[in-house]
Amino acid sequence: MATITRMDLANALKNRFGLTTTDSYKMIDIIFDEIEQSLIGGEEVKITGFGTFKILSKSARIGRNPKTGVPAVISARRVASFRPSTRFRKIVSGK
Repeated sequence: MATITRMDLANALKNRFGLTTTDSYKMIDIIFDEIEQSLIGGEEVKITGFGTFKILSKSARIGRNPKTGVPAVISARRVASFRPSTRFRKIVSGK
């Protein structure tokens, strides 16, 4: 399994557009910051042809420890969710 790092993204920008390494990292940081701030603000982030990011609010609930079977309270929380676009799903599935 390959992991794509900020450095990989910055190098791709640098090689494709001739940017400096510093400028490439700044662009990556700006993009991720915009996505983070929009999600924190409760907005969905839709990247056409890729997918939609949004924050879901999960209620507190009773779960159980899978090892012991002992019931435990799972606290309320906010989680990030990603739904791939139809185009992205088709590319990934090879259709």
